[in-house]
Amino acid sequence: MRVTAPRTGSTAASARSLPTRGATTSEPASVYVRSLIRSQLRLGITYALGFVGATAAFVLAIVLTPVLDETFVWGVPLSWLLLAVGIYPLAITVGVLYARAAARNEARYRALTEAP
Repeated sequence: MRVTAPRTGSTAASARSLPTRGATTSEPASVYVRSLIRSQLRLGITYALGFVGATAAFVLAIVLTPVLDETFVWGVPLSWLLLAVGIYPLAITVGVLYARAAARNEARYRALTEAP
């Protein structure tokens, strides 16, 4: 298989109509889609701000505890190890919680748009 540039006379990808998965173009459907988009945006911003706040609190707690800089584990200051290892579980937890909440939002959307 070889990837080539599009022909000059072809329709741009953005101008082509994309197939829809059973979605109608009625007013209630567009309201539901806009509502889902707003809901997902709110969710993303909330989780991003929560992650930034929790990370800042974690870093601030390490900075304000000077004994961590004086304690060494395998020749590395304990504060560095806490930063290196402590942020990953936080990021994974926030990511998992976000994915579950986003899936719940989409399930609610599907329940509203599916015919009874």
